[in-house]
Formats: sequence, structure tokens, C-alpha cells
Amino acid sequence: MKRVQALSRYPAVLVAIHWLTLVLVVLAYLSMEFRGVFPRGSEARAWMAFVHVSAGLSVLLLVLARIVVRLRTRMAPISPAPGKALAIAAAAGHAALYLFMLAMPLLGWLIVSAEGKVPSLWGLPVPALIGPDRALAHQLEELHELGALVGYWLIGLHVAAALYHHHVRRDDTLRRMLPGA
Repeated sequence: MKRVQALSRYPAVLVAIHWLTLVLVVLAYLSMEFRGVFPRGSEARAWMAFVHVSAGLSVLLLVLARIVVRLRTRMAPISPAPGKALAIAAAAGHAALYLFMLAMPLLGWLIVSAEGKVPSLWGLPVPALIGPDRALAHQLEELHELGALVGYWLIGLHVAAALYHHHVRRDDTLRRMLPGA
């Protein structure tokens, strides 16, 4: 695998993926938070589910792309350098976010498959991962809902860490990820 020269800020493609992923995660959350406003069986509620699944699968694709780009790009260290404990905490936080962004869409895909529905990515059908199984679908839904709660915390901690780096440590962590910075 070829590595490119270290950069002082994230490449534009990683910045774009980061912020587009955020938009899609917010869209996935909003579509599920507001689906309850609409009656069961309504077109609007079905649209919310469609948006939720499509946004989730889009997050999965973007995270996979981000991992590939990240593995091929060597980044310059944060300036000023964080201590060892902070570096370990940051690595653990990022690992948890990546796990969340991979596991949640996969769980959702499994749920739709277990419900016997045809999963789709913005109208393009994707193959079912498993056969219909209502009991399994229910168990997976419970895991997915728990994961969503954990996601709120992970996202909140990520934002808090970015603000800590910017306003308390005054390092370049946040500036390197801002569009056009």
C-alpha cells in the first residue's frame, strides 16, 4: 500500500467525508425521531424509514471509503502534541466512533433483511444479508435502539473533545478538519 507525504491538515476528501457523514448521521437520527409524528402505515412514515435506511447505508459506504483514504494518508502530528493519555483517549474515541458508524448501518441492514423487506440505498435495491426472521428482527431492533443511545453519547463526546482541543488546548486538531481552513 502506497503512503503519501504527511499533511498538516486533513485532505479535502477526508474533510468532505467527515462533514457529509455528519449530515447523514443527523438525517438518520432525525428521520427516526420524527417518524412517530406520522401514523403507522402512512406514506410519510414509510418515507422516514426509507430516508433512515438510505442515510445509514450511505454512512456505511462513506466510513469504508474514509478508512481506505485514512490508511493511505499519513497525517502530521497534532501541534502542539498531546500527552500520551490524551492520545490514547483520542484513539479509543475514534475507534468507538468507527465501530458505531460501521455497526449501526449493518444492524439496520440486518433488521430490514430479517423483516423480509428489500433494503435499498436511495431507491437502489441492495441484497438482503439474511432471510426473514421476525424474532431475530425484534432482537436486532433492540440492539439498534441501544446503539442509537450510545451514538448520542459518542457524538457528544466527539464534539466536546473537538471544542476542548480548540478552546482549552489551543492545538490545531479542529482547524485541520474544518472545510476551507
